[in-house]
Amino acid sequence: MRLVASIFLITFSLTAQVDPGYVVPKENPFTTPSDLKRGEQLFLGQCGRCHGPKGEGGLGAILAEPQLRRAPDEESLFRVIRDGIRGTEMPAASTLSSREVWQLAAFVRGLGRVPAESVVGNPQRGRELYQAKGKCGQCHIVNGQGISVGPELTDIGARRSASYLRASLAAPEAAVPDGFVQVRIATKDGRRITGVRIAEDTFTIQIVDLGGRTYSFFKQELTDLQKDFGKSPMPSYQDVLTASELDDLVAYLVSLRGNL
Repeated sequence: MRLVASIFLITFSLTAQVDPGYVVPKENPFTTPSDLKRGEQLFLGQCGRCHGPKGEGGLGAILAEPQLRRAPDEESLFRVIRDGIRGTEMPAASTLSSREVWQLAAFVRGLGRVPAESVVGNPQRGRELYQAKGKCGQCHIVNGQGISVGPELTDIGARRSASYLRASLAAPEAAVPDGFVQVRIATKDGRRITGVRIAEDTFTIQIVDLGGRTYSFFKQELTDLQKDFGKSPMPSYQDVLTASELDDLVAYLVSLRGNL
């Protein structure tokens, strides 16, 4: 009984940090130097792995921006941090108090006053490389054009930094997004297909192959199902493009900012 009570108290303490009845003010009430210092500690401990220690982006979106798309004001920034973003990898800050969420928000907002990362290269030449030599549209979609094998890139410039994009082009498997799984299957009728998992449950799996064709299989139809976690069908462009061409392609990708 004591063990059950202890588990309950621990669970309650972890999930009850943010008061669901808390009325979120329009402006951040915690912006003193000590608040910013605490916000930095929270950011480095909980956010920096995905967003980069300076908000430069990485697995998560760039935060070193003067205007954040999902958080244009202080109230919305508080809610994004507290509640997370459904359908994305951004989790809710369920273990933080309201004060800590505000302190974290104050630090994040300050990242937007850091000078933006400089980008060399010509975006127009990069666009041509994307379409021709790079053959990127064979696996990615930009503004509705292309094939959806890899992640959509329509707003990639608002979500990833230039340095992250360049590193991903040179070594794709060093930055495979969470949830992205390359699969290899063999069917009872003799087909072998390599592609990317779209969805999966206990009995079925849906994939898209490297040509953009989608399939849905009952697992009982398969003789083999291999999941290559951490692998990517995307080739390295380190030896495909020259250094200046990589600069141009990165400049084009950085320019893709969706509806901004």
